[in-house]
Amino acid sequence: MNKYAPIGFFDSGFGGLTVLKEVRSLLPDYDYLYLGDNDRAPYGNKSSKEVYEYTWECVQNLFKKGCDLVILACNTASAKALRKIQQNDLKNFPGKRVLGVIRPSAEIVGDYSITKKLIILGTQGTIDSSTYLEEFAHISPEIDVWQQACPEWVPLIEAQKYSTEEGKQQIVKDVERALKSLPSGDVILLGCTHYPIIQDIIEEQVPTNVKVISQGSIVAISLMSYLERHGWMKTKLSKGSTIEYLTTGEKDQFETHASMILEEKIKAKNIIL
Repeated sequence: MNKYAPIGFFDSGFGGLTVLKEVRSLLPDYDYLYLGDNDRAPYGNKSSKEVYEYTWECVQNLFKKGCDLVILACNTASAKALRKIQQNDLKNFPGKRVLGVIRPSAEIVGDYSITKKLIILGTQGTIDSSTYLEEFAHISPEIDVWQQACPEWVPLIEAQKYSTEEGKQQIVKDVERALKSLPSGDVILLGCTHYPIIQDIIEEQVPTNVKVISQGSIVAISLMSYLERHGWMKTKLSKGSTIEYLTTGEKDQFETHASMILEEKIKAKNIIL
């Protein structure tokens, strides 16, 4: 019987739950521990230094709680913190691994496009980092990629105001701007794990030939493949089908919103970092 060693999931807020939901559906046997840094969300408008420091603080907290594998279920953290954590910080944590969501998405999402023209919508931090452009240039240089920041979306989602008339108008405005920027684009990648929460609103604004792709199932399949290729990690992880939720923000608010996203009643614990 393995010691308690859950797969850790980290996000600046609620968005990573959209990824966790898909992962649990594909890999239900594992234990999971989710940490949302809601108190300091959103990350998209923060400096690279702040994003790295906050992300690494949360990752270390997950390590302390038994996680040998942590998924940064946050594009901004994956863009601004993952490389430094992998290349520098993990040297002091043998046997620990941290993975992101950008590379798995870049490896697969181009396959959905017929025109080979792709629109990426993300936070200001993710777009400014150019991480997606670098990944596509390396993995699929034939793909023409247009990036657009939607800085208002995460605050709308975190405040649960995306279904208000004002919120919908902002979403519609940003989607229309993206479609005009790359008229022949036939795939929109939601390059922020918060955005699937408003995917229905986005899909109402796009032509029928444009596919709107979220990252949850992509990351789930990628994680399953990773575990199959890294048996030493797979054997370390505990399998009790349990899940625990932690938030740095207001517990009741987290429970309400998370229960809606996951479509099940959940209980969370408040954590002070």
